Amino acid sequence: MRAWKQLVILLAIALLTTGCKTFLPTLSDNPWEIISLPVEENLLDIGFTGDTNHGWLVGTNSSLLETNDGGKTWEPRKLDLGEQNYRLSSVSFSGQEGWVTGQPSLLLHTNDGGKSWAQIPLSEKLPGAPSTILARGANSAEMTTDLGAIYQTADGGRNWKAMVAEAFGVVRSLDRADDGKYVAVSSRGNFFSVWEPGDQAWHPYNRNSSRRVQSMGFTKDGRLWMLARGGQVQFTSSSDPEDWQEVQNPEFGTSWGLLDLAYRTPDELWVVGGSGNLLGSFDGGKTWQKDKEVENVPANLYRIVFLSPEQGFIIGQRGTLLRYQGSTQAA
Repeated sequence: MRAWKQLVILLAIALLTTGCKTFLPTLSDNPWEIISLPVEENLLDIGFTGDTNHGWLVGTNSSLLETNDGGKTWEPRKLDLGEQNYRLSSVSFSGQEGWVTGQPSLLLHTNDGGKSWAQIPLSEKLPGAPSTILARGANSAEMTTDLGAIYQTADGGRNWKAMVAEAFGVVRSLDRADDGKYVAVSSRGNFFSVWEPGDQAWHPYNRNSSRRVQSMGFTKDGRLWMLARGGQVQFTSSSDPEDWQEVQNPEFGTSWGLLDLAYRTPDELWVVGGSGNLLGSFDGGKTWQKDKEVENVPANLYRIVFLSPEQGFIIGQRGTLLRYQGSTQAA
């Protein structure tokens, strides 16, 4: 009798668990194509010159790749950096002028679309190593470090102006809005901070749940989005960093995590995650669909970038790159 009761309890638990899991509808058309690359390094960022056909990829082990056909094919390019291997973390162009940051402390600059690169000396007092770079026009750029310091130059990198009085601390993720605001997540994912032009310091905020924050960024209309452990997605209702909507679990019960989010249009957004997971929303994040054709990609997808509504890329482990090749409709 006791064994029978235990069996009934186990069956009830199994039914409850199954009922909690949400299976997402499948995209009717996959708009992403897998690009074959000649390297197996971990890629970290992508940027294009004023010509949408001409772009650059950067990554670990001093990896630098160039395309001249919009990202369909890529060729490795060799940098003269001595025997040191660098983790090239960010690349950005404004026309033919471009910048690359890397660790340990490295800053590269080009004025000819990448035909030649010059190494820019950096102060030993720089708090942290260069992490991200944004080209802002002729001889102008904005750089952040892995400790959350923000600097700007207007003379090609010879001099830098500190925009924040004190660095943030070790950063897990960092995102910049089009209007110059930043949101940074702490290394342990237990709090985040916001900075906007004119502030002297970062403004910290506690996370609003027990789940550690994975990454954060800005929506097209200036609100915040958050990805947390366990596949959670959350948005603010306004620009207030404490005005959070209810937590979403697009695929409740799954074990993989969500790692990055990007908007193609104000209503269309995509989320990438571990084990080749890719989700799309066509109503601003209210409902989700799954791109199951990408599930077989044997890599974690950790970075998604839309350079324009027509040009987007997904970056993953071991030389994984996906290219956006056309719009899709909700199923």
